Amino acid sequence: MKELAKDLFSAHSDIYAKYRPLYPGELYDFIFAHVPTKERALDAGTGNGQAAAVLAGHFAEVYATDISEKQILNAVQKSNLHYQVCKAEETPFPDNSFDLITSATAVHWFQFDRFFAEVKRVGKNNSVFACWAYKVFHTDEPKLNVIVDNFYNQTVHSYWDPERRHVDEEYKNIPLPFEEIKNPGFTTHLPWDLQMLEGYLNTWSAVQHYISKNNTNPVNELMTEIRTELGDDMKLLIHFPVFMRIGIIHK
Repeated sequence: MKELAKDLFSAHSDIYAKYRPLYPGELYDFIFAHVPTKERALDAGTGNGQAAAVLAGHFAEVYATDISEKQILNAVQKSNLHYQVCKAEETPFPDNSFDLITSATAVHWFQFDRFFAEVKRVGKNNSVFACWAYKVFHTDEPKLNVIVDNFYNQTVHSYWDPERRHVDEEYKNIPLPFEEIKNPGFTTHLPWDLQMLEGYLNTWSAVQHYISKNNTNPVNELMTEIRTELGDDMKLLIHFPVFMRIGIIHK
């Protein structure tokens, strides 16, 4: 069991806020269709508040938590969006507070038993819990896909934290203790240039671990290889497959 909350993103919270991809609108539409009452929502492990900001457009009040104060300082601001620095497993909210609880690309860092107990405590009866993340992206350029796959599976693979396996397994082995709702899966499509690609790759925690251990950034060599193979001015259509677990909380 994971004993300590990991804060892997404070040191580069500025690039995290700038380069992390958005999630598709269809994902939120699917979730909202299962939440009849939209008074209060909670986003756990909110990071830069990306998902919480979307929730704020649909709920009267939204609360968002993260262990990283620096992440929250870089987060999206909305008048009905309230941030709290705390662990996802230990929140200050009263029992039966929320109609929806979400976790976007974060639940794999949590202590599952404690987190889901907290979700059940603060969620209302028949409220909804949803967590999701995206897989490694692909593009319409086969050469680039080969280069990026090699970078992920060879260059930095051993530098991922053990929790990364839950993402590779598409959260299928996370013990969701709620009545599960089947979902079709989703995909984010983004037009990027090489600068956006480089910025995003630098947000990977494995890259940050690599830099810390080796005092060199592997993304620099990767981007040199990409520019040598494909040129400097390439425009890309990036595809991020998104997987989700979603369920109804019964009390």
